[in-house]
Amino acid sequence: MNSTSSEPSSKVALVTGASRGIGRAIALRLARDGFAVVVNYARSETAAREVVDAIEADGGRALAVPADVGDEQDVARLFDTAEQALGGVQVVVNSAGELPMAPIETGRLADFDRVIRTNLRGTFLVLAEAAARLGEGGRIIALSTSVIAKALPAYGPYIASKAGVEGLVRVLANELRGRHITVNAVAPGPVGTDLFLDGKPQALIDQLAAQAPLERLGEPDDIAGVVSFLAGPDGGWVNAQVLRANGGFA
Repeated sequence: MNSTSSEPSSKVALVTGASRGIGRAIALRLARDGFAVVVNYARSETAAREVVDAIEADGGRALAVPADVGDEQDVARLFDTAEQALGGVQVVVNSAGELPMAPIETGRLADFDRVIRTNLRGTFLVLAEAAARLGEGGRIIALSTSVIAKALPAYGPYIASKAGVEGLVRVLANELRGRHITVNAVAPGPVGTDLFLDGKPQALIDQLAAQAPLERLGEPDDIAGVVSFLAGPDGGWVNAQVLRANGGFA
């Protein structure tokens, strides 16, 4: 764990899965937007500390906190640590995720269970904790995927988990009626992260990149900019939505 100060910040964002890829870009962008950032990670402690160091080097405040989003006690401790070190959290971004390529076969049930535990159970736990703790004006943002619309082979467990995420977002927005807290999802198309590129042949990567009218893979900063909008003052009237940030992929 790392922190520049124990004094509360007026703006605090908690980002899960923030040590790498899209989560990392979101953490860095929100820090530039003036948030003190809780950089959550599950296994990549060195990478998470690098994110904290980058935020601090730019004059921001950050805290690295390990937690498994699929574990109820870990998630509660994550929020407790954020509140104790930085003050109340105003923005929660659930970016932690797994992307195993697995066909719908009984022999791949372990892959299905793993992705559901992190992507869907993890989202449920993070959203539930955020709903219990955020005050008026809070923003809750989950990461989904635009691959839902494509139904690509071997994406079954991933698509199932993210379809569930979108359902949770819309339901929670209604459950928080009257509290002035927005709940939205951002659904990237293919983004050139280690999570996306791992295990894919170059021919498939090129094929996916060419499908969007903008004819390229997304970059983590493309997604971070959309999250920044939803977390900022101009995103306050957007609620219960799934923003498909994908260059026209789907």
